[in-house]
Amino acid sequence: MPSRVCATPKRSRRVLTWLLRLTLGWVLVTVPPVVVLRWVDPFASAMMLEREHDAKQKGEKGFVLKHTWVPLARIAPNAQLAWIAAEDQKFPTHHGFDEQAIEDAIEDHLEGKSSRGASTLSQQVAKNLFLWSGHSWVRKGLEVYFTVLLEACWPKHRILEMHLNLAELGNGVYGIEAASRTFYGKPAASLTMPEAALMAATLPNPRVRRVTAPSPAVQQRAEWIADQARRLGFETLSGL
Repeated sequence: MPSRVCATPKRSRRVLTWLLRLTLGWVLVTVPPVVVLRWVDPFASAMMLEREHDAKQKGEKGFVLKHTWVPLARIAPNAQLAWIAAEDQKFPTHHGFDEQAIEDAIEDHLEGKSSRGASTLSQQVAKNLFLWSGHSWVRKGLEVYFTVLLEACWPKHRILEMHLNLAELGNGVYGIEAASRTFYGKPAASLTMPEAALMAATLPNPRVRRVTAPSPAVQQRAEWIADQARRLGFETLSGL
């Protein structure tokens, strides 16, 4: 009988030891890359690699992945402001999550209404850079984890720079530089507000909402984004 009593604490200690080792291993695998990427520009993202793989698997002839990294200084302030106006107007002040947007999305879901979602720019970068497409509690949990890491390790301007460089803006077109040259024939540094707003209006489904053939709904959203950008003002960018 005493041996059984002693065995239980020993098993508990072994389980605790393994849990600690797994936790430490997870931290060592995930934290260093996030820290490094604060200064090192990635050659691709998980979403880009997944899209390229899918195109090969489906035999999409003529598919070419276009992506050119540019620093934030070479992206027009018009585009930076349009992105914040379109995707995450609380971006300068939140810590990775928009609680009000999350509550609204949950309420819409419970009422059976469609909702655009409540993902912030930080969450979208976490998903695009490290994770896979689809919806599951595991992926969402990892998204939350990486969002917390990004907000802890990166300044806001790096998160914005990463999103502008990784967002899909057309079929196989990733990042605002590649999109600007593909759709407008000029660098992202020269984008006007209407052009940037139209690009932002195609998110989150640029393969359907195309810059080259915008629907009236996309045009209307682009006008709304441009108006919201003017209301926010360029001083929004100075605090990032």
